[in-house]
Order: sequence, then C-alpha cells, then structure tokens
Amino acid sequence: MIDKTIGSAAEAVADIPDGASIAVGGFGLSGNPTALIDALLAQGTTDLEIVSNNCGVDDWGLGVLLQAHRIRRIVASYVGENKEFERQFLSGELELELTPQGTLAEKLRAGGSGIAAFFTQTGVGTQVAEGGLPRRYAADGSVAVASPKKDVRTFAVRGEEREFVLEEAIATDFSLVHALAADRHGNLVFNKAARNFNPIAAMAGRICIAQVERLVEPGELDPDAVHLPGVYVHRIVEVGSGIEKRIEKRTVRAGGGN
Repeated sequence: MIDKTIGSAAEAVADIPDGASIAVGGFGLSGNPTALIDALLAQGTTDLEIVSNNCGVDDWGLGVLLQAHRIRRIVASYVGENKEFERQFLSGELELELTPQGTLAEKLRAGGSGIAAFFTQTGVGTQVAEGGLPRRYAADGSVAVASPKKDVRTFAVRGEEREFVLEEAIATDFSLVHALAADRHGNLVFNKAARNFNPIAAMAGRICIAQVERLVEPGELDPDAVHLPGVYVHRIVEVGSGIEKRIEKRTVRAGGGN
C-alpha cells in the first residue's frame, strides 16, 4: 500500500528551500492550508515565489508569510484585502504579477496537465497583452519592472476571426492545499467553496502537500466523490476538523426580520 501520510505539518514542509515556487490553494480565507503555511513560517523559509488567488489578510493565511517578509514575488488575481501587501508592493519590496482570475486558474490547470501554454481572449486589447503593467516599483515610485508584451494571434471561431493572447502555464516546485477528507493514497475531497483553487494548485506542484481534516482508509471514499485523484498528491497531514477557519467579512441583518 502507498501510504502518503506524514506525522506533522513541520515534517511535511521541512524540505521546502529558500527561493522555492509554491502554488497555494484557497480563495479569500476559504480553504487556506493554514497549518502548512504556519509550519513554513516557523522554519524560516524565505525568498518565496507564491502563486495563489490572493495573499490572505494581514494576520492570516499567506498574510503571515508576507508580514515576515518571506515572499519575494507573487502571482495572484486579487490583493485588495491586505494592507501590508499594498505597502510592500508600492514601496518596491514585493514583485506582483497580477493575472485575470480565470486565466490564473487555467495557467495552473495547464501546468498540472503538461500543457505549456494556451490562447485566450481574456486580456486582449489591455495591458495584460500589450505589456507595461507594473510588477515592481523602485524606491522613488517609478516602475522598476513592467510586464512584457505577449504574443497575440487571430483565430477563426465559429466563422468569426478573433484575437487571442498567449498565456504560459504555471508549474511550481511545491503546492500546499487544504481538503476536507483524504485516504492514505492521497485521493482528496474538498468541501463546498473550499474546492476553489485547491485542486488546480495541487496539480501544478511537482510535490503536492495536503492538509486534511479527516483521514480514512483506502476504499472508504466513494470514487464518484473524489475531486482530485491521489496521483497528484505526495504528502498528507491530518489536521483535524477543529482547525480554525476564519470569515473575511461577516454580514448580518439588523432587527432579524425576514
């Protein structure tokens, strides 16, 4: 039997070196692999290149690595909930490749599927394709690194010629994800919104490390319920169902009416 379980989060991330590229699951604060992120923070790994939908908030998720200045570069689609992210980016301490959300998802999926690049209409006619988006600022506020111009080609779709921009796939050294359940072979089940970027982030990593709330024996998971097959997963850490989960914004109605 292939048993992929690891005794602790610290042990699971112990070989992630300085300068590694890591795809991280989660959307907002839903489905963040916080135990693995905290273990990475504790061991002091730095100079990281992170690929994730967003960078958590100031004191949670990837935000804790950011606060400790452990992230050198991030590829993301949304960064609006993190004030420290804004400060580091505008001061030139952090490099950002801002990517349309659907494009980012497909770049990760393509990387995990062995596809080198793909064409998409998203970004045509904007700086995404034409280049010039700030990626890193200099200390004086000028643009030190800007995004390059991308290849744009015309294809006929349903008899209509349209322009498409070439986007390269993303494949990383490691990936960190959170799942509801797993068996010892690494088959993963995600819970509702926590499914988000977790499966495609897992696919993109050469070594995928999954923290799971519940570990079961092989054969206990319904094959039709498996969201990600174990072939993509290399290490599993059981963190329990009591792991803390936060909500970005809680909205309630005054008065309790219908």
